[in-house]
Amino acid sequence: MSDNSAPTGPLDPQSATPLYVQLAEIIAKQIASGALAPDRPIPSENRLAEEYGVARLTARRATQELRDRGLVITVRGKGSYVTPTSGG
Repeated sequence: MSDNSAPTGPLDPQSATPLYVQLAEIIAKQIASGALAPDRPIPSENRLAEEYGVARLTARRATQELRDRGLVITVRGKGSYVTPTSGG
């Protein structure tokens, strides 16, 4: 059922750092670089899970980590958005 040839992105499952923290770091770097602009949505949990080859729960925990850091806000039924002050 799993496709070992599918790219999983720059995440390292062998790392001591949990995958959700690694994913949150990737998104945080995209926010800091301006690739994800203030007031713009970040990819959905489903999209992150698909793009990085992780479970949706991992993507959800990464989004929660970003909320805890104040980098994104989540609007129920709409998605998660980069906070206006996160760009640097």
